[in-house]
Amino acid sequence: MPVFQSKKFRSSSYHHSFGAFYRKNLNSHPFLLFGLPFIFTIVAGSFILTPATALRYERHDRKVQQMTKEEELGIGKDRRRVDINEEYYRLAAKDLDDWENKRVKRLPGENDGV
Repeated sequence: MPVFQSKKFRSSSYHHSFGAFYRKNLNSHPFLLFGLPFIFTIVAGSFILTPATALRYERHDRKVQQMTKEEELGIGKDRRRVDINEEYYRLAAKDLDDWENKRVKRLPGENDGV
């Protein structure tokens, strides 16, 4: 059975390429050739993503606007004025003693508690 060589086969044009230079010098200068580009990428990404994130939140703020209490309740300009005494007498005039208890129809398989 043949034995494989420990060195990988590389063509003669490979030795003059950037990849060969990088691979040869990586062991002697690991921070300069690996660590520094990595840190630069992280810092540059932070500066690039900051405006992108701000743009995202600005678009969200345009969609979601703060509403006043009247807009939230759906009250327009044509609302009627509420007088507490008038409301009291209107509710007091209702017949609250004449009512009937009605059961709500249960969903299939739901315990009705009877």
